[in-house]
Amino acid sequence: MLDGLKRLFSSGSAAQQGGLEAITNWADTRTFTFRPMPQNDGFIIDGRVGAVPWRLEWGPSQRSYIEGGELRLRAELGLGKELQVVVLNKTLQEAMEKAIFEQYVEDVQTRIDNETPPEMRWLVMFPKLSEKELGRLQDRFSGIASVKSWLVRWLDGNLGNGLAVLRVDPSTPFIAVISRGRLTLRTAMAEPYLPDIEVAVRLFETAVREAQRVQAEGVSLNEPLQPEE
Repeated sequence: MLDGLKRLFSSGSAAQQGGLEAITNWADTRTFTFRPMPQNDGFIIDGRVGAVPWRLEWGPSQRSYIEGGELRLRAELGLGKELQVVVLNKTLQEAMEKAIFEQYVEDVQTRIDNETPPEMRWLVMFPKLSEKELGRLQDRFSGIASVKSWLVRWLDGNLGNGLAVLRVDPSTPFIAVISRGRLTLRTAMAEPYLPDIEVAVRLFETAVREAQRVQAEGVSLNEPLQPEE
């Protein structure tokens, strides 16, 4: 479905070729490392925010809720393994909840347990932030966490500011997940486009720094689950 890098450079449109050239030049100027994925089915960029290394990948989607091309960023943050957090746009939340409901109605519990991404299962396992807790983000985003107070603190600052001004089509899947100490950001991106990649990297680096801030503040990860409001 997606052209490999070699085919994009050799036979892709001028816009595609120019886009990839701009991305490689941008990576070089930022002292990031750029390389193609295996089988040239996308690319990888390795960077760093402070002492934390991160990896950006563009290529075929790894999640059923994102079709076509996917941009994803990952970083190991050394957070508590028991912390599970999801921030996603409302359209994606509604689509995920519908898919989970339909799977339960069809009585496919085994497939839900074995094949459904954990972030989808968490939608029905963990409490959601209330509109008051989401504040200015309530119209566009939802938040789910095993520890609500941690998520509230994470969004209370520069990350919340970044999400509030993020210009993403409401129909475009966008999700940030913390699981097993790792932060992952995913969004749909049919073709690699430098301005959107730069926005994603800035937001991701902000999310990393804000997670470090919350960790330094010592927010407890042993908060008991509360009923959803």
